[in-house]
Amino acid sequence: MKIGYNGSVADSEDVRISVFDHGFLYGMGLFETFRTYGGEPYLLERHLRRLEDGCARLQISYRAEPDRIRRLVRDVMAAAAIDGDAYVRMTVSAGDEGLGLPAGPYASPSEIVMVKNLPPATPELHVRGRELRLLGTPRNTPELGIRMKSLHYMNSIAAKQELMASGASAGSEGLMLTAEGWLAEGIVSNLFFVSGGIVRTPSLETGILPGITRGRVMELAREAGMPVEEGLYRWEDLLEADEVWTTGSVQELVPATALADGSGKLAHPRAGAAAGPICSKLLGLYRADARSGWRIDRS
Repeated sequence: MKIGYNGSVADSEDVRISVFDHGFLYGMGLFETFRTYGGEPYLLERHLRRLEDGCARLQISYRAEPDRIRRLVRDVMAAAAIDGDAYVRMTVSAGDEGLGLPAGPYASPSEIVMVKNLPPATPELHVRGRELRLLGTPRNTPELGIRMKSLHYMNSIAAKQELMASGASAGSEGLMLTAEGWLAEGIVSNLFFVSGGIVRTPSLETGILPGITRGRVMELAREAGMPVEEGLYRWEDLLEADEVWTTGSVQELVPATALADGSGKLAHPRAGAAAGPICSKLLGLYRADARSGWRIDRS
């Protein structure tokens, strides 16, 4: 498998990460996932800004250079013979600092870029939607106040294991609450819903990831004249919503047309319905935006 390793294309079989790398030992590292449209990464600058800001908080010396990363993604896609657009995962691991906690900043991190073909398009997913199942695994509290896409991924994996054991339908997403019972986010997605004509999404104060797609969808909604609100909400608010959907950089906007509680009981009165008009409109705006000059984001 061809990957990007510290700025160059390499064979994954030839790359060795030290057992003393603090990404392996302590989960000290961050990653970003995004996709390409027409071969170009969408909102790359925003992903890299989040990555660089997170590295600064973890004292990992890393500078994200959009033009260099854009070229590297293109080179890895070519070397991997990607047919069409790509799913991209970019990882920065803290580096080899020996056994024990660090004595200072991480000066020699490792940068890895992996690509694969996007899964086949499933237009039905964005029309008929999928199940969103309430989980008992709570979303943990971010260690440094703002959630980062950390290599310490145990909380999300535990939630995924619960979802798989619950008997949820294939392709379902799991929904986590905070320890206080507020709506938080999906296992790998942010949450939106519409009620009272307002597009609503949980506040960052719940400890959710400040998703790149989440942020752009909020901007597109406001640009289209839709009122948008971030707040603290309960499961009951979701059950009374007119529309529900999740967002992520790879799957875009996916309507949740069946809400199920922990027992698997379908609890939403619109269960089985198609995507709502607001979700559908925002998905169209998002895709048009992704295929326009906005994909090279200079904001």
